[in-house]
Amino acid sequence: MSHSALDTELPRAAHHLPAAGVVVGVTALLVGAPAVAGDPGRLAALLVVQLALVAAWVTATGIRGFVGSLAIGAAAAIGADLLMALPDRPQPGMLLVVLGPGLLVAVLHQMARPAPRRYLVASLAGVVMLVCVVCALAVLLTRAGDADADRAVDTTVLVIGAALLVGHLVDLLLPRPQIAPGVPRGLVALLLAVLAGVAVSVLRRTPGELVDSLSAATTGAAVAGVAALVAVGASYVVAERPQRGWALPVVQAVLPFAGAVPVAYALALTSL
Repeated sequence: MSHSALDTELPRAAHHLPAAGVVVGVTALLVGAPAVAGDPGRLAALLVVQLALVAAWVTATGIRGFVGSLAIGAAAAIGADLLMALPDRPQPGMLLVVLGPGLLVAVLHQMARPAPRRYLVASLAGVVMLVCVVCALAVLLTRAGDADADRAVDTTVLVIGAALLVGHLVDLLLPRPQIAPGVPRGLVALLLAVLAGVAVSVLRRTPGELVDSLSAATTGAAVAGVAALVAVGASYVVAERPQRGWALPVVQAVLPFAGAVPVAYALALTSL
């Protein structure tokens, strides 16, 4: 007989502290590597984060066709990064070159599994989502090489990192009012995570008129809000599969970046 999520629920500290630690590590890597090694450092750091997410996602979700799923995710990450890093004027629309074939390969991969093909639909959905999230992370490379753009990317990373860290630490102490049974996430942490993102965004704004502060606050709230909501969704994965060990904090830490980065890019375009 299988155990329910409540029967095997992780202790609150195990749910939040490892994820908070990974958030700090990912944020430091994505901001520190470009500061030390420029654009190649950003590319290398992002690829490390993407490949870690690929391995963690396939492990945490139990996708069938383990090796093939890893290969598809890794190939999508590498292809997306090259598409964004090599051209002089990369655009996120170019990622369709990865997303389209990635969907086809994911379908063929699941069809090629030996019978009986159990959990085919769930596994296919997991691989497709994996391709989408590694492509979303590659959006961090779309404006590399420009000093203002690099600062904006660093600010985006710091806003997301601050929101995630505050969310985990507050939920560690006070996951109330709880969003769902078995998921140690509360509305107080969600609100404070957004406020943390706003604070980071405003502090890193270019000094100027009041409108600049308002724009920074709005952008920070939107990006942090998306990151915080995706982090809550990632906690549902943890609650459902608490036995997956090392993979869970990686999913909790990196998946919200993938959700929030395209939002930050879209907001940056509207402000131009």
